Amino acid sequence: MIKRLLSYLFPITIFEKKSSISENLEVTWNNGKLVLDSKNTNYSYGSLQKVLRKGLSYIGFDKISTMNEILVLGVAGGSVVKTLVDEIKCKAYIIGVEIDESVIEISNTYFGLDKIPNYKTVIADASQFVSKTTRTYDLIIIDIFQDSKMPDFLFSQEFINAIKKIVTKNGFILFNTMLLDETNETRNVDFMKHFEKDIYICKTFSNVEYYNQLIIIEKNKID
Repeated sequence: MIKRLLSYLFPITIFEKKSSISENLEVTWNNGKLVLDSKNTNYSYGSLQKVLRKGLSYIGFDKISTMNEILVLGVAGGSVVKTLVDEIKCKAYIIGVEIDESVIEISNTYFGLDKIPNYKTVIADASQFVSKTTRTYDLIIIDIFQDSKMPDFLFSQEFINAIKKIVTKNGFILFNTMLLDETNETRNVDFMKHFEKDIYICKTFSNVEYYNQLIIIEKNKID
């Protein structure tokens, strides 16, 4: 309790762990809340939770609350899962795919991720998971960073084809990206060109918590 109160004055780190995927991971009390950070960015329960919550609100909490299957690619501390379950009251079966086992260990210990009844974590590479899964999803949330860097595979033709195949008719893709320069802007524009306008509706929301751009894609016809 004392550390929590003091965190309104300055952040207090209570746990640190090295990760081969994310380098340094820290659990910190910050403004009375536990957050999970990497070396250079927030991974969960800080600004990132605000970013993804805004994305979910753009889609519509009412729509999400009636969904049946949701896929989260990039779990970290699981803050978006908590938003789905605790705030939106989503009853969907939620699968979270995370490559970094160290992150999941922290999430289970400090944030109770493994206590959520309608949620399951799969330790796997997201690119391989989407190419092999036989399920389809009403909502696919993509939030994959290695510290502040986005892996190149997210913008590959193979990955894009895979997520197009597994999103349901009238389903949504919520993609959290970071814009640090003009190259990133061009990258995002090129990404959206892969989604045919007669099948998909693409929208962007820029300057979300400063550097984030959310891409929201709705599949409105069967391809």
